[in-house]
Amino acid sequence: MSFFALGVNHQTASVELRERIAFNPERLKDLLTAQNDHQILNDMVVVSTCNRTEVYAMAESADMVLDWLAETNNIDVKHLSNHVYRYENTDAVSHLMRVASGLDSLMLGEPQILGQVKTALSIAKDAEVVSQNLNKIFEYAFYAAKRVRSETAVGSHAVSMGYAVAQLSLQVFSKPEDLTVMMVAAGEMNNLVAKHLAEMGVAKVMICNRGRERAEQLAQEIAHRVDVEIIPFPDLAQHLHRADVISSCTGSLHQVISYTDVKVALKQRRYQQMLLVDLAVPRDIDPKVESLDGVYLYGVDDLQTVIEENLAQRRQAAVEAEVMVNQLVTQLVTQQKINDAAGTIHAYREQGEQWSQRELELAMSRIQSNEDAIQVLKDFSHRMTQKLLHPTSILLRQAAQDEDPSHIEWIQENFIDIFEKQRKPR
Repeated sequence: MSFFALGVNHQTASVELRERIAFNPERLKDLLTAQNDHQILNDMVVVSTCNRTEVYAMAESADMVLDWLAETNNIDVKHLSNHVYRYENTDAVSHLMRVASGLDSLMLGEPQILGQVKTALSIAKDAEVVSQNLNKIFEYAFYAAKRVRSETAVGSHAVSMGYAVAQLSLQVFSKPEDLTVMMVAAGEMNNLVAKHLAEMGVAKVMICNRGRERAEQLAQEIAHRVDVEIIPFPDLAQHLHRADVISSCTGSLHQVISYTDVKVALKQRRYQQMLLVDLAVPRDIDPKVESLDGVYLYGVDDLQTVIEENLAQRRQAAVEAEVMVNQLVTQLVTQQKINDAAGTIHAYREQGEQWSQRELELAMSRIQSNEDAIQVLKDFSHRMTQKLLHPTSILLRQAAQDEDPSHIEWIQENFIDIFEKQRKPR
């Protein structure tokens, strides 16, 4: 039985193919629950996001996993085979750790993927298709992801507009829980900005959009995290003073926030500082606003420069993260080998105890028969030495006869180290 990782992502498959093999949580849970009764493939976790669908499984072969993925989604297995990547054992563990750490994401270092992998494991556990061994691999991958994110800078720099605005707000204002932010327009860009700010823990989000329907849709998506208020678009200017952070992206051909509007708002705020982010092209905010004391104005070009610099820093940090992942993979594989050998070690120790008990009984019987105790102890020591060393001697002879001389060389070198440690006084 081997550990396999098999799937498709944004690099190997088109959006159309990824859509065909994507799983929503409800369908996935039903499929895995049914898989629980499967005699061959019943130890698996499926990770399905907008950019990837991957199956991690303990199986006899990768083809078993491929067949399941193709059959489940009614796709020709030969066609699917042209787009999947396959990893086995150590390589599969390494891939899982890279995925969980955000090193294999479309946006390098993105944090959401770790939560998605954890959710995938939880769904598989609920369906009772996760063995103890598979669970250990995933838990170690989560440990690796935590190490990568806490000990490297791979996820610490903003590399999306939405995230960049949120991080900029933290730089200007130290306490996000005190902030009121205003979204001028509720399109895709401000949608992301609002969600990042809500996750950051701001006090309130005001949404000012020309159409109320889209504003209400965005409000519903973030209302579970933050207090939300919808502002009629014609009332934009009179509410500016209430906002500490303003993000505007209307797509209008004319400026919607004037110099005078901001100057009046500042006076109403008693000149408490404001952060204005203009994500629109053409610009929504009069550039002269930047000359006002207490106002920070950032445009698309400003943020894009920051993002490019940050992405370069993430790539540099990713090199360090990759080294860390490789080291952690080696540690896990080594520990698994030790665990695999534990049964053999235990059996050998038990056999030694049995030999010792029999020889001890024989020695006690001879002493009770008035044989010389010193001779009995000498015989006991000799017989035990012979019994314990006999298996080792056989293995040493076999290693010496092997065509690969590295086996006997490794044993000889390690024996010398062991003997030296045994000679040292305790």
